[in-house]
Amino acid sequence: MTTIDSDPGVRRMRAFGTTIFAEMSALAVRHGAINLGQGFPDSDGPPEMLAAAAEALRTGQNQYPPGPGVPALRTAVAEHQRRFWGLEYDPDGEVLVTAGATEAIAATILGLCEAGDEVVCFEPYYDSYAASIALAGAVRRPVTLRPVAGDRRYGFDPAELRAAFGPRTRLVLLNSPHNPTGKVFTRAELTQIAELCQEHGAYAVTDEVYEHLVFSDAGDTHVPLATLPGMRERTVRISSAGKTFRCTGWKIGWASGPAALITAVTRVKQFLTYVNGGPFQPAVAVALGLPDSYYDELRTDLEARRDQLVAGLTDAGFGVLPSEGTYFVTTDITPLGGTDGMAFCRSLPERTGVVAVPTEVFYDDPEAGKRLVRFAFCKRAEIIDEAVRRLRA
Repeated sequence: MTTIDSDPGVRRMRAFGTTIFAEMSALAVRHGAINLGQGFPDSDGPPEMLAAAAEALRTGQNQYPPGPGVPALRTAVAEHQRRFWGLEYDPDGEVLVTAGATEAIAATILGLCEAGDEVVCFEPYYDSYAASIALAGAVRRPVTLRPVAGDRRYGFDPAELRAAFGPRTRLVLLNSPHNPTGKVFTRAELTQIAELCQEHGAYAVTDEVYEHLVFSDAGDTHVPLATLPGMRERTVRISSAGKTFRCTGWKIGWASGPAALITAVTRVKQFLTYVNGGPFQPAVAVALGLPDSYYDELRTDLEARRDQLVAGLTDAGFGVLPSEGTYFVTTDITPLGGTDGMAFCRSLPERTGVVAVPTEVFYDDPEAGKRLVRFAFCKRAEIIDEAVRRLRA
């Protein structure tokens, strides 16, 4: 009699267990802790968008939407990218609506990578990147972001980036503004990436879900890689509604790029979720058309929340690293006597009633992030005040 394998799952996915977000959120519930670990806001999005969703629910828009997404949303995405970034995309063929940015990333990697192809990515990185690369049978080639002496802003070694490229390089996966570090890649850094993509015939996949969350100390300016010379035709640009419009549970994202690349992504996406979020899609179209004042107020409010949390963490004894954008700030636990971020975060909810996330889980080399911990500041001011009070105590 043959025995049943204790782990029948495919070998390439065995390294991926329960996500750190599920583990830390469970600890938050168990200990009644304030969850500054996972990046979801604690307030809803703009009322115009919520009203449009309610209207769509009431008026029969509850069945399958078109495979590429409802026309109104694809048009709104194209208009939004022209308005803010000067990028032109045809809503019929160059824009694809997805189940959040996570599905767009997975479908793009699966649609463009053969087994053995290499993907250059910057660590630490959002955990779905590694899983999507593994699903495709591709190989990660990480380039490590490290705090630079002086202002301690994150940067990379240009020689290390160049060494990551080779004859099997298929994609560069770039997230800017960057989760979890809060780094915003500069035009000079993006130019290096663009030149290497063109030199090696590689495509770029850009995760830009925080495109509107670049703070004043980083110049208030996000530069999409696709706007650089020679890059529009080789870039799949990914974003979503979740972070910009505070509706992370809706899972409405999109991929934009040349028709040939979007066709390759669509081939895969149609067999993942097929379609999603029918009544939410026209609501997001409304949100994308909101005036500039909405985006300005969102950025200003989150920058104030960042400054509030940074001040509290600093006062509590953490070594706080600069955050130029996103929802997150990274801290060093060394000044507190900490040496193990994972153990620190697992004990923090019970000790203080606050949840954070250990950054080491976002590295191929956990030692590079062993003493770093990430906090989210996309919460109401009073919640941050209470979290800081608990941490100080």
